[in-house]
Amino acid sequence: MLRLPRFDIAEPRTVREAVQLLVDHAPDVTLIAGGTDLLPNMKHRLLEPKLVVALGGIDELGALRVESDGALVIGAMNSLDAVAASDDVKRRAPALAEATAQISSPQLRRSGTLGGNVMLDTRCRWYNQSRFWRKSLGYCLKKDGTVCHVVPGGRKCVAAASNDSVPALTTLGARLVFEGQAGRREIPIEELWKSDGVFNKHVAPNEILVEVRVPPQHHGHRGAYRKLRDRAAIDFPQLGVAVRLDLAASGEVEDADVVLVALQARPIRVKGVADVLSGKKACTSAFDGGVASVADHAFRQCHPMANIPGDPDYRRDMVPVLVRQALSAAARPDAPAIGVRARA
Repeated sequence: MLRLPRFDIAEPRTVREAVQLLVDHAPDVTLIAGGTDLLPNMKHRLLEPKLVVALGGIDELGALRVESDGALVIGAMNSLDAVAASDDVKRRAPALAEATAQISSPQLRRSGTLGGNVMLDTRCRWYNQSRFWRKSLGYCLKKDGTVCHVVPGGRKCVAAASNDSVPALTTLGARLVFEGQAGRREIPIEELWKSDGVFNKHVAPNEILVEVRVPPQHHGHRGAYRKLRDRAAIDFPQLGVAVRLDLAASGEVEDADVVLVALQARPIRVKGVADVLSGKKACTSAFDGGVASVADHAFRQCHPMANIPGDPDYRRDMVPVLVRQALSAAARPDAPAIGVRARA
């Protein structure tokens, strides 16, 4: 049985109190939201903090509202289940609703939070193991070692970002609000990432994600999310694809975006999507041809590695498949969201 290491727990009532705890107890401190990823990682001795700061008692992190300008504001401590079930999210950010509904299992979605998923640590088949397993093999660049087991001789960690919510939020132009010792700041979500699997975020150790802000979308906004995994529940993505289509009243594409996750340490935006699809009327042969071209672009731009479970060649072959499925689903907003299982 894997046991948790010993630690103290603090339960602040405000964000400022939580920030001060991070400052006072650095570096032996970490935050806990839902705990669905943190606690297993602590059992594996990937983290051994002396103090865990619980965010569940901070009411201001639980907001979920639509502002007067139509912006959607989601506090970081909203459960994944609450986000997926919200009528406001379904109407204004359908890809986000679909993505959060496909994270893990129903039980874990009730505990896991949107903020926790955005701030999820990178994952690797050689890192997310017990200490005994890692010691037997030899530690890696991400924790205690000097070698990469994915890329022999590699000098950079290639652990993968596996946050299902992130590609959807990226297509939506979401902004993230952080609060830390230096005060509050707001950044576009695409500015959060760096290509370093050890720690893939531009964020200070004492900063806390407070809320996610989704700006008002185009009046013809459509979105969808498709996920590749072994099982229909529990599993992290072997590939995640979020798409956005902005359609004119007549049905022509005015703008489009495709973002993928679970391939590298940061999400990947497919280049040239809007150029290919703009002006094409949804659900026509011209649109279908454009979708096929975008899928080919995605295949050529994406190169999965053996950093997470699943054959990398198969994962790459599935890139154009999921891109086509997601774009077709977004063009037909009444189509049900159906997750995709990887082959056995």
